[in-house]
Amino acid sequence: MSRPSPHPLARLLSFPLSFAVSVLLPALVAAALWAAWLGWDQHRDVHPDGTTTGPYEVWQVAGLVLTLLVPVSWAAYRRHVTGAVLGTTAGLAVAAWWDWSDDASGLFVIGVALVTLGSLAATTVVTAVVRQVQQAG
Repeated sequence: MSRPSPHPLARLLSFPLSFAVSVLLPALVAAALWAAWLGWDQHRDVHPDGTTTGPYEVWQVAGLVLTLLVPVSWAAYRRHVTGAVLGTTAGLAVAAWWDWSDDASGLFVIGVALVTLGSLAATTVVTAVVRQVQQAG
């Protein structure tokens, strides 16, 4: 015996809801991972010669990138390509904006733009690789 088909209104409402979840979930995960890896380190390191570096260390950024591979790959594997790419990028962009917006010089906007472009490129590549491997196997 077959199941009755859902009401057309239910189908119409379920698509935007599932689409929103597939984008919002990676965005929230990306923002949470930003906070976990980078959000707590806000001070610059002053070296003996007076130069400053930071606030982030290489291991923090590498940790963020490596841990983001899991949700991006999972979303791409589940065929939520838009969420994997745009959701993750949006989450990182919002987190960077929130984290850096207290910069009085205004240059944080350039940093946020670079984070956005870099994460868009990286998530697109990861998603394409995951989808290609999935289709080949």
